[in-house]
Amino acid sequence: MHQQKRYSEMTEYELKQEIAELTEKARKAEQMGIVNEFAVYERKIAMAKAYLLNPEDFKPGEIYEIVGDPGSFFKIKYLNGVFAWGYRLNGNGEEEALPISMLAK
Repeated sequence: MHQQKRYSEMTEYELKQEIAELTEKARKAEQMGIVNEFAVYERKIAMAKAYLLNPEDFKPGEIYEIVGDPGSFFKIKYLNGVFAWGYRLNGNGEEEALPISMLAK
């Protein structure tokens, strides 16, 4: 059995391959109507994409739109690796973490 590499250990090429494979699996799950499986692949894709970005491009105190959730905004308190910690502006004020790939200027 081959050991799956962590996204943090993958090269850019490997990450792009992984994203392509996950996208195909997500498409198939969606076609078959397996909603929970589709959601899992979507989260994995967001995680893999986060490792292709530079966390330094995301600034604490700044507000970003949440990708895939039009009209929802997220204010970053701090970053930890490829995760932005903060809260949704239209949310309940609870702190949460999102992969930086889910944030758009």
